[in-house]
Amino acid sequence: MINDIKKFMNEDQDPKAVEKISEKVNDLLTNEETVEYIAVQNKPAINISPDSVVLTNKRILFFRSKSFGLITDFQDYLWKDIAESHISEAILGSTFRMTAVSGFVETIDYIPKSQARKLYQYAQSKEEEMIEYRRQKELEEKRATAGGITVNTQNEKPEELKDPKPESPAEDPMQTLMKLKAFLDNDLISLEDYEAKKKEILSRM
Repeated sequence: MINDIKKFMNEDQDPKAVEKISEKVNDLLTNEETVEYIAVQNKPAINISPDSVVLTNKRILFFRSKSFGLITDFQDYLWKDIAESHISEAILGSTFRMTAVSGFVETIDYIPKSQARKLYQYAQSKEEEMIEYRRQKELEEKRATAGGITVNTQNEKPEELKDPKPESPAEDPMQTLMKLKAFLDNDLISLEDYEAKKKEILSRM
């Protein structure tokens, strides 16, 4: 177990706290889900069972201790359900703040600054992926609502009657495959959809 958690102790996390939370996380992981980072609270006062934040490739989990460490509660959010994340630094550590798409806010304070920055960096990269995912989903929903024809909101010509525009450069197939893989890893598309689209892209290369 110690060898497995060494990669999560690069920013001076408490080994005992990381080992304890790792055992709990391992019981919660889904198929092809992997732990990417663990940040552990470090209060100035004695804290037998500190709170922690765990990032996986599919979601973010907040673990909080109750009843003097006898009970550990957790809340988890899929990356696609997270609107934004922030950190605010103070003398005794940082506060990590996550806002869900629903508007619900989760915070954990007294996170060491180096750990909070790692949380923020990884969360930002995931948020960028999800912004693109939501944009694509919104476009698909608009097309479906309009029956495949662009809705005319400003007295413009329907899309099919407009003057033809120069074709935009085709997207790099490798970039497309990487995006598809990211969608699959985050359970945004099924394995069947991924394989079908992958086959289609490869056939055009």
